[in-house]
Amino acid sequence: MKRNRLGKSELYVSEIGLGCMSLGTDEAKAVSIIHEALELGINFLDTADLYDAGRNEELVGKAIRGRRADVIVATKVGNRRQLGQEGWTWDPSKAYILSAVKESLRRLGTDYIDLYQLHGGTIEDPIDETIDAFEELKKEGLIRYYGISSIRPNVIRQYVSRSGIVSVMSQYSMLDRRPEEETLPLLAEQEVSLIARGPLAGGILTESGESKADKDYLDYSREELPPLRRKLLELTGGARTLAQTAIRYALSDTAVGVVIPGASSIDQLRNNVSAADAPPLAAEEREAIRALTKANRYVAHR
Repeated sequence: MKRNRLGKSELYVSEIGLGCMSLGTDEAKAVSIIHEALELGINFLDTADLYDAGRNEELVGKAIRGRRADVIVATKVGNRRQLGQEGWTWDPSKAYILSAVKESLRRLGTDYIDLYQLHGGTIEDPIDETIDAFEELKKEGLIRYYGISSIRPNVIRQYVSRSGIVSVMSQYSMLDRRPEEETLPLLAEQEVSLIARGPLAGGILTESGESKADKDYLDYSREELPPLRRKLLELTGGARTLAQTAIRYALSDTAVGVVIPGASSIDQLRNNVSAADAPPLAAEEREAIRALTKANRYVAHR
């Protein structure tokens, strides 16, 4: 599988990674999916301390035991669980990040994290303090690089201009084109990579996704989605499946380093990975997709 350099880092990631959030909590099943992903050429695994209250990190750790050097592990921090309480609170403080990383390392069964990401963020956060925490962890060798997981253009601009981030994770798909106006041009200019999550729009952009299109999605109503899916299917012309086209669309922007569709079964994983062998989108195909879909804009999340 093709590998791309993540930002200006020394991390070379498979163009299709694995978003581990949807693996579930069954150990045998989750480990088998990760092992199959590695066999298929995936080397980028994305998890978070928030997923299943840390269980997801534990499963990733079990799956990569004995194969650590072959895997680029990305995890996230910032959502703090309070003992004995439901839910979590947002905490981007230096003290919390320096504490939380130790727990992630323990759950992952490793002594370093390849990419440590802030799991959210607002413009009111103590951004310099957060950056200082990541820089300190780099100096200590506990993390190799850091990034942010955010859809907020104002927050992204602050980190790009003030920190050493190598990546920004944001939702990006044919149905969620919000990064195209503000985020992707900035990242391309600054040599920061986008990690594209949600390229299949919650399953809507798959062959079997008609049942997923029975409710509103971002700017699209449930009435708009079925005919749009049919037009996109026609556009593939048999050269690719709809899912392959969706993944290739996200990868067609030069600022995108890796897409991370989730998989809750080996069949789903194999379908996702098949996009690596599908032909890239020609410029005219990309423009045809843009003509059919909406150029979404960030409004609420700034």
